[in-house]
Amino acid sequence: MSRDTTAGPMPAAFIGHGSPMNALDGNRYTQAWRAFGEAVPRPRAILVVSAHWYINATAVTAMARPRTIHDFYGFPRPLFDVDYPAPGLPELAAEVADAVHPTWVGADVDSWGIDHGTWSVLVHAFPRADVPVVQLSINADKDFDYHLELGARLAPLRERGVLVMGSGNVVHNLRGMDGSLPDAGYDWARRFDEQAKESMLADPVAVAALDGHRDFDRAVPTPDHFLPLLYLAGLAGADGGGTEVLVEGYAYGSLSMTAYTLGLACPGAGDGTVPAPPLPGDVPPDGSNI
Repeated sequence: MSRDTTAGPMPAAFIGHGSPMNALDGNRYTQAWRAFGEAVPRPRAILVVSAHWYINATAVTAMARPRTIHDFYGFPRPLFDVDYPAPGLPELAAEVADAVHPTWVGADVDSWGIDHGTWSVLVHAFPRADVPVVQLSINADKDFDYHLELGARLAPLRERGVLVMGSGNVVHNLRGMDGSLPDAGYDWARRFDEQAKESMLADPVAVAALDGHRDFDRAVPTPDHFLPLLYLAGLAGADGGGTEVLVEGYAYGSLSMTAYTLGLACPGAGDGTVPAPPLPGDVPPDGSNI
């Protein structure tokens, strides 16, 4: 169970969430997420930047009871039966807006909720669903520096008991997936992921320059899953230090499952050996239903 008190700022994290099947599966990644949830001081709220709320605006959920969103198709019925009934925290919307001022942040009271990039992780990290959850959208119209700076501006929320979490994948190429490689990464995926790790451990803000890496176009064909990493990098830059690896590995050749923490070490969290779950037979080769 998470502790009820904390000294200093709340930890933060970036989670490589991979397939929605991780919500149902037990493997070394979900074990690491559970270890993180057990180690972190009990948050006042969790603010999640999920790859799956990628819109043309910066917005924050502001409803008291966010719905569980099943934003995929072709997966087993039990995934669609998952309900993550965590409460929202409407007043946090104003705190986020104040923290990132003068950047405008819209308050979403009815259109979004808790998407699978968020709940597939939180069902393991906070299985009781008793901590308020708020999501911050990714503004698709903005460049990398915007997201890095926005992450840094969220730093004061950590002093108010808010756990800031990014959920995506450092390497996320759905068209390159090979379901016969549940625990492997292509050479180009490994090169890019290792460079990202080098930056996150020593100079996190440098990840914003990875668009110049030779493997960037294959590792990040679309920016939605990479951008949540920049929020943790911005927080780490504001904190003045590097991050720590929670768990690392690859899935289906073209996904990185690497996760990072800031302000909290979880030794042994990534020591499991069970790989990512098999992909369902109805997942198309381009992963377009994920």
